[in-house]
Amino acid sequence: MAALQCQALVVRMVDFGESDRIVHLLTPVSGRITAIAKGARRSKRRFPGTLDLFNLLAVQVERPRRASMKRLEHARLVRHFDALRVDPRRFALGGWLLEWVGRLAPEDGAGGDVQALFLFAVEALETLEREVPDDRLRMLLELRALAAVGLRPEFRRCVRCGRDAGAGPAGQAVRQVGFHLGEGGTVCVACAGGEALRPVNLGTLRTLEQALSLPLDRIDRLRLGPGMLREASPLVADFRRYHAGVELKSDAVVDAVFPPGGTRSLR
Repeated sequence: MAALQCQALVVRMVDFGESDRIVHLLTPVSGRITAIAKGARRSKRRFPGTLDLFNLLAVQVERPRRASMKRLEHARLVRHFDALRVDPRRFALGGWLLEWVGRLAPEDGAGGDVQALFLFAVEALETLEREVPDDRLRMLLELRALAAVGLRPEFRRCVRCGRDAGAGPAGQAVRQVGFHLGEGGTVCVACAGGEALRPVNLGTLRTLEQALSLPLDRIDRLRLGPGMLREASPLVADFRRYHAGVELKSDAVVDAVFPPGGTRSLR
C-alpha cells in the first residue's frame, strides 16, 4: 500500500453511506485526488474540523493496490479561510474558484503544471480574503485561472505573424485591434485584412497583459476603469468557455451576485 503525504486543498465533499465522506482534494504533487474518509461524519478524533471547503490541509492518503478508491487516513488543518465563509460574496466567488480548479485539474497528474495550479488556488483564496470581492476581481481571477491551467490568451502579439498587435500600417500605432477567439489572441491590422473580428481597444489588452504578469498580492494596483471592465469581462469569459470547454454550475450563482454592468466601486 503506497502512501502520499502532502498539502491539499479541499475543493469538494460528498457524504457517502451512513458515516463516510468522499473528499476531492487539490494537491501540488498529484493534481486532483478523490479519496474516501472512513467514519469522517462520526469521528471527531481523526478529522477534527478539517474536512471543509476552503481548508488547506496536511494529509496522508493511502493508495490500496487493488481497491479503486483511495483512503484519506489523516488530515491536519494548516490554514482556514474563514472570511470566505462569513461573507456571501466571498463565498460565492470562492466556490466558483474551487469548482474551476477542481474541474480543470488533472486526476492523479504530476509535474510543474500541477504545482503551479495548486499554488495559484491557494494564492487566489488569500486574495479573496484580502481584496474587496467584486466583478473586477472575478474577471482577474478568471484570467489568472486560465493561465494557471495553460490556457493563457495572447494579448500583446499577433497570433498569426508574431509582431506587436498594436503596430499598424507603416509602423503607425492603432487604438483598436481584432481578437480571434478560436486562435486564442489578437490579430494585427495587416493579418486581419478586413476579416470581421471582435474589436478590442489596445489599452484593454495591455491592461489584461499586465494582469497576467503582476503577482496576485499586487493585483489591487491594476488600473481597470469601467469601460475596460465592460470590454474585458465578456472577452475573458468567452475565452474560458471556448478553450476550457466546461460550463460551471457556479457561474449562475456568481452572475447573480456580480451582475454584468452592476454598480460597484472602481479604482
